[in-house]
Amino acid sequence: MNAFVRPFLVRLHRWFGLAIALFLFVAGLTGALIAWDHELDAALNPDFYTARSGATPLAPLELAARIEAADPRVQVTYLPLEVEPGHTLQAGVMPRLDPATGQPYALGFSQIAIDPATGAVQGRREWGVPSLARLDLMPFIYRLHYSLFLPVYGGINFGFWVMGVVGIVWAIDSLIALVLAFPNLKSWRKSFVFRVRRGGYPLVFDLHRSGGVWVWGLLLVVAVTSISMNLAVPVVRPLVSLVSPLAETPYTNPEHFPPARPGSQVLPRERIVEIARSAGRDAGIVAPPGALLFAPAMNAYAVGFFTPGNDHGDVGLGNAWLYWNAVTGKPVAAQVPGRGSAGDLFMQAQFPLHSGRVAGVAGRVAVSMLGIVIAMLSVTGVCIWVKKRSARVRAARSARPVVPAASSSRAAR
Repeated sequence: MNAFVRPFLVRLHRWFGLAIALFLFVAGLTGALIAWDHELDAALNPDFYTARSGATPLAPLELAARIEAADPRVQVTYLPLEVEPGHTLQAGVMPRLDPATGQPYALGFSQIAIDPATGAVQGRREWGVPSLARLDLMPFIYRLHYSLFLPVYGGINFGFWVMGVVGIVWAIDSLIALVLAFPNLKSWRKSFVFRVRRGGYPLVFDLHRSGGVWVWGLLLVVAVTSISMNLAVPVVRPLVSLVSPLAETPYTNPEHFPPARPGSQVLPRERIVEIARSAGRDAGIVAPPGALLFAPAMNAYAVGFFTPGNDHGDVGLGNAWLYWNAVTGKPVAAQVPGRGSAGDLFMQAQFPLHSGRVAGVAGRVAVSMLGIVIAMLSVTGVCIWVKKRSARVRAARSARPVVPAASSSRAAR
């Protein structure tokens, strides 16, 4: 490698790594946990997940009506359409407008868990609040992973942008790291070795260099998908659309899905579910309607197709989602895994790859282990920098000329 190029790349790797080390440390550890977010959340909060009664559950649409009747301030916006045996029904809610003030009611919660047989409320929480309480812990970790709880100001989500930029720097730095790990063909084996018996700094160095080399491809995938997860709408989709057309949905192109006109009558949930069953069969979707989502800001209903408990999509490219105009019932968008343009398939793959769910349980195990490796690489990188900086400081001090005492006395006069 050119004598100028390698020192330049070393400096880039050093400063890129230091700039993103803390972010990657947090993202790595939180990512290792949220690969199992439902399982950990259920273990921490059994009363939020396990139904108290064992009686036959009511229909979810009936339960939604009961939720809204019991608390007129509440509007159900996310509703599972099937209930897992022995589990509560967990619905997403948003506040209605207070007629007296014209402002949304202050609910203090956005998720509610009810006994599906009786409709009794077993728990409420505001998903993603900055709280370490047991009920809030896993949503807190999940949100910390992708946004760091940075503010949204002027329509800009600074958490998304910060973590997206970190992903960009990380992807570039991963390419630089690979080049530096193989300075020449003769010494390539060294980049795969761990000097365990040496211990100390040699082992720390090998954990950083060789540890990164062994999983380099996976690290690059996580880095690139993290960009797509955080900056899909402002950056990734516009770039992908330059080479391949992309289908629109209310969430990817909200500017094309305005809210309904004042006074418009929204279709009842029952009607949308009826339409969805027929549309799913016509589209050749094997899974049944699994959840109903209402987005009033975009005048849209969406139905996801999956079996109970599989709302994340446990294998492959995820679940199918179909969208309808909430007032007219006209179909407005569709996301069916494995269908669409090359660009659509690329975008569909981002979350399954990032979460490891593309490979089922094995993929989630791999992502958890990779999260720990990412945290380790961040720590060892900082340790290497501290060690080398200390050595440079000592060398600089040793290189300073010693001024004789007599000369100093004369200079002082």
